Amino acid sequence: MAGTNVLIAPDCFGDSLTAVQAAQAVAQGWRRSRPEDRLILAPQSDGGPGFVEVLASRLGEVHTTVVSGPLSDDVEAQWVLDTDPPVTAYIECAQACGLALLGGPPTVRTALDAHSRGVGQLVAAAREAGAGRIVVGLGGSGCTDGGRGMVEALGGLTAAKELLDGIELIAASDVEHPLLGPRGAAAVFGPQKGADPDTVAVLEDRLAAWAEELTVAAGRPVGDDPGAGAAGGIGAALIALGGRRESGAAIIAEHTGLVDDVAAADLVITGEGRFDDQSLHGKVVSALASAARAHRIPVLVLAGQVTLDESSLGAAGIAWAYSITDHAESVQRAIEDAADQLSGLASVVASTYGGIRSEQGTVEEVEPQVGRLHPRTSTQESP
Repeated sequence: MAGTNVLIAPDCFGDSLTAVQAAQAVAQGWRRSRPEDRLILAPQSDGGPGFVEVLASRLGEVHTTVVSGPLSDDVEAQWVLDTDPPVTAYIECAQACGLALLGGPPTVRTALDAHSRGVGQLVAAAREAGAGRIVVGLGGSGCTDGGRGMVEALGGLTAAKELLDGIELIAASDVEHPLLGPRGAAAVFGPQKGADPDTVAVLEDRLAAWAEELTVAAGRPVGDDPGAGAAGGIGAALIALGGRRESGAAIIAEHTGLVDDVAAADLVITGEGRFDDQSLHGKVVSALASAARAHRIPVLVLAGQVTLDESSLGAAGIAWAYSITDHAESVQRAIEDAADQLSGLASVVASTYGGIRSEQGTVEEVEPQVGRLHPRTSTQESP
């Protein structure tokens, strides 16, 4: 059959692969089995790790600034400055306080000590460079300090508000969690950053005290705002400084021309490290599925792990989902050899994919399937 137009638009795969690396791995594997297909690579991000890398491939000038890392050792953080009016700086908090910068697996000690001072230093650098708009990508942080470190690096709440007066400040995140409570930064994300139950309680108390200061500075409570708990609570601090939350995935989609790419595709391939219920609420995968559904284009997910069932896929508009872990037959192998395993999985899936367009050129319905490497539907052609 004729070649298929395939859009490859993954998010990052945790600390294993950036979105750019993941897109390249999928493309390499897909080409091995289906060299006749036309591939469009459009790596994505929801504001977390890879936010700057994806934007750097499309716009602006990349800057490197030495800032304080999450445990105070200096790190080199990249950010993008787009000089087209309005001059806009794109910052990624994971570049300054990311989990990957802890120097090893997160622990109780790092959960308590990690801070966001480097993010404040990046904001100051962006302002110094003449940015009238500063977009801070939130996600992948190793800290749960509510953005206190960021604010302190800017001179404190009063000084920070004065410094950023007149600057459009945007918190780019698709996390909707509040700052406090059972769905807050400490309770939900603290364990991922090394916090045990006792440490979660300590972090929650710290955030509660800090929230009172943020409320005074903002003139209203900000802790319950959607996204206030993003990046260990950095979202709350940005809101208190006059910022607003926008979808990180939408920002990336705009700058990568994703709408046009989806409309031109016959198949959309996306993915991330863990494809679970959170993926369906404002993440890259859900944004792509929504855009593809409008054009009746099937979506294929390749992820490190898949925990959703077929009914959930159908509701989200996902046709197929496959796990690298299942393909590699080992979580450790899937992580340590992520690029080769993702490429191998893409090759296997491509070898079973026969296209789903009817003779009239319209897209037929596809029964959602999870995990099976030989999808069979009444409308699929054999490879």
